Amino acid sequence: MTSASQPPPAGDRPTPSEQTAVAAFRLQMMAISREAETALDLTRDRYGRPIHVRAATTSRTRRDKAAVKAYTTHLAPHADTLLDAARRVLDDLPPTRHLVGWRAVLDDLAASAAEIRETLQQPAEPDSAAERAQHAALWPHLTAWAEHGVIVGTLAESGGHHSAPLPEEEQQRWTEMAQVARRRDELELVESWYGLDGQMITLAHLVEDDDWTLVALRGDPDATDLQVIGHYAHEHQARKALPAPAPPGVLRSNVSRFNRPVPTIEVPLQELIRDVTEGHTAADASEALLSAVRRGYIAGPMVRLQELLRTSGQFASALETVQGRQVAARLSALSRQIEFLTHEVEAATEDLGATAAVLPPHRTPVLRNPPRPPVGTMPPAPPPRSSSPVRHR
Repeated sequence: MTSASQPPPAGDRPTPSEQTAVAAFRLQMMAISREAETALDLTRDRYGRPIHVRAATTSRTRRDKAAVKAYTTHLAPHADTLLDAARRVLDDLPPTRHLVGWRAVLDDLAASAAEIRETLQQPAEPDSAAERAQHAALWPHLTAWAEHGVIVGTLAESGGHHSAPLPEEEQQRWTEMAQVARRRDELELVESWYGLDGQMITLAHLVEDDDWTLVALRGDPDATDLQVIGHYAHEHQARKALPAPAPPGVLRSNVSRFNRPVPTIEVPLQELIRDVTEGHTAADASEALLSAVRRGYIAGPMVRLQELLRTSGQFASALETVQGRQVAARLSALSRQIEFLTHEVEAATEDLGATAAVLPPHRTPVLRNPPRPPVGTMPPAPPPRSSSPVRHR
């Protein structure tokens, strides 16, 4: 078996064209997806409701056909070779938390590749309903490769470019310097990633007396087991010496950027403000406020804001770092405050609606563009001033 830190034999490694196949397919699928989303947006009204069903169907048909062509051009000749290379590298990695999930991804992608191959070997009549049905059925398999093929590509391309570890005494000295600098807020984090072995690596600038050194950290920068594993003159040198980044994880495993749900009906906050300023009765303002705090399928902006804070808190917690957990606690507290404010707005909305009031007539409108006199007419002359004093009796 090949060591995880050494590249596989040359005969077992993918060729350059095979290595770039996954990236090329993903880029083209992202372009296809963006174009389709833009076209589908034109088939909905301002609230996301479908109004041009036939045009939407045509857009999806064009999208599916373009995706099939992209796969046959970039991935079809190389999918099996890349999967075999990825599995060999995966077998040589030390046991870690993500390997079980990655094996499942490779198995699913292999099944998708087999389904695509079998379907394309029995093509339907071009531009027929049968062909459209075939392409529509292949869309989930194509998006699976576009979304998760990066795992296959990363494993297949992985090679051993690791610098020699620092001597123990030097590593301890640099680690102590980094820990002290972190406490003094003089360790400027640049970027973090995980290696294929599951170890977190962070590049940071260690600032000393207006001078800085680029260091590589292993582990959580705020944890006690932080270690400095190297120091470098610049980022290019560091990236050549350090393990390549593994594909990042996902917050929720069932979310896909290529298969987003149909947007829910949503009234913009700006429109609600406009409804209040254009309203005349307390009911008008109350209805706008009620829309802001409405829950359920047609949730209002305040409810969406709370959902954003809650989801962001889950993301921060999923980072599994000291600072991530701290930020998650803050976002959770802010989410509870928004929930409290939402209840307060609901109560105020009910009180406002119960007033059954209307704006008083002395709040008269102002004509922004008053009517002009017809062309060729003279404005009425002002009344003459009296030259004699007015006497009061």
